[in-house]
Amino acid sequence: MTEASPSSRPSFSAASRWRIGFDLALRTLLVLAVVGMVNYLAARHSQRFYLSEQTRVHLSPRTLSVLHAVTNRVEVTLYYDTHGDPKNFYPSVKALLEEYSDHNSKLLVRAVDYNRDPGEAAKVKEKYQQYFGSQSDKDLVIFDCAGRVRVFPGSLLVQFKRSLVAIHEKKPHSTDPRDKELEYENKPVQFNGEQAFTSILLALANPQPLKAYFLQGNGEFSLADGGQFGYQKFASVLQQNYLTVSNLVLGHTGVPMDCNLLVIASPSSAFSKSDLQQISQYLQEGGRLLMLFSYVSQAHPTGLEPVLENWGVQVMDDIAQDFDHSTSAQGYDLKVDQFRPHPVVDSLARDYLQIYLPRPILKLPPRQTANAPQVDELFATSPGGTLMGNRSEPPHQYPLACAIEQKPVAGVTNPRGNTRIVVVGDASFLGNVLLDYGANRDFLNAAVNWLCDRPLLLAGIGPRPVTDLHLQITRQQQRQLNWVLLGALPGAVLVFGWFIWLVRRK
Repeated sequence: MTEASPSSRPSFSAASRWRIGFDLALRTLLVLAVVGMVNYLAARHSQRFYLSEQTRVHLSPRTLSVLHAVTNRVEVTLYYDTHGDPKNFYPSVKALLEEYSDHNSKLLVRAVDYNRDPGEAAKVKEKYQQYFGSQSDKDLVIFDCAGRVRVFPGSLLVQFKRSLVAIHEKKPHSTDPRDKELEYENKPVQFNGEQAFTSILLALANPQPLKAYFLQGNGEFSLADGGQFGYQKFASVLQQNYLTVSNLVLGHTGVPMDCNLLVIASPSSAFSKSDLQQISQYLQEGGRLLMLFSYVSQAHPTGLEPVLENWGVQVMDDIAQDFDHSTSAQGYDLKVDQFRPHPVVDSLARDYLQIYLPRPILKLPPRQTANAPQVDELFATSPGGTLMGNRSEPPHQYPLACAIEQKPVAGVTNPRGNTRIVVVGDASFLGNVLLDYGANRDFLNAAVNWLCDRPLLLAGIGPRPVTDLHLQITRQQQRQLNWVLLGALPGAVLVFGWFIWLVRRK
């Protein structure tokens, strides 16, 4: 028998092949086990990492409270053109809702592109056909909780501002303004997605909304007024807090029994004796009142001042000023950052309020009676505060708002609950213009929810500013950039290659 040539011998023995196969299988199982554990930990402890602060989504404490209270399954459908117009802010909408879903797995988010997936889009329109106004409806966010549906148009999530982009001359060197063509552009300035989505979740979780009445008939601000001191935005904030808003003119029937919150904003004329009796009765029955005075009624008492004195506060017949915290030489406006401990303002401790010509709201000495109402100051001027009508008064810290609460009495039940009142010496700071200054909107959110006894919602939600990033370079910088990209970088590659060639040649 001839001996087998070395080339014909097997490279590996049977034992070696089994050992290598076992090692490969074991390594594969270990890799799969590691991948499985990583996915398990990722599902249990979801964590995102952001490469840019612009893409980071920070949810407010109020939104987190609402999310923790959601126990039913909520299906959210993004009916969007996902690869279309960047002005529809689809990436921001999707990122925000995914953040909601990360904090509560009951929220299921899916996207349907009506341009790329017409079949699925047709199913969505068929399912929610009563919520589609026309065939052109697009860019919608649809919330569905066990058949209770809310649809929010994507076009209302972003606030735009018209700004001048360029001036084109029809006739060169002409000084006539008619020969110049102005080019404008709508630029996004605020993204209001969190306000809208949290309000919808609140509405879905509470089938019966609370009701707020806005008193009219004595020169109060109007909810329909879109002007500087109008309360159109005020009404939208109440609706975002899931309160239906109605105007109220007091008559023989008094304040309706379904009133969960009564708002009196800047009355300018005196109330009748009958109206004052009805308001007093409403408070004695456990009503909730947001009372906003203003400089308009300084010289014209409304009759509400004595009513509030019975509850422990005095509305001064003067205007508080604080020149060290004012932006105007006359001291008309006031930047308030002096807050007292109270649920209404606890979340504002590191912020400020921008108010206008406020009247001081003083806390009266407590009455020595059983079950006297508890009065707490909310915010005040700095110790350098003065009075506009009494310059001889030395500088003093004047309180500008107070909260009043009537504690429950054992064995006594009020028809409306326990009385709560918030009295502020200014009403214009919650108007259309000043509402978005500082923490004014957050104060309104917190005051409304404290009055309505909804402690989970005391932290407010502000709009998210849209940062418009532009790269602006001079002609010289552009030439330098061209030299670096077209000359220096390719040249460096050629020099490095030439150096390698020299090394290898040796």
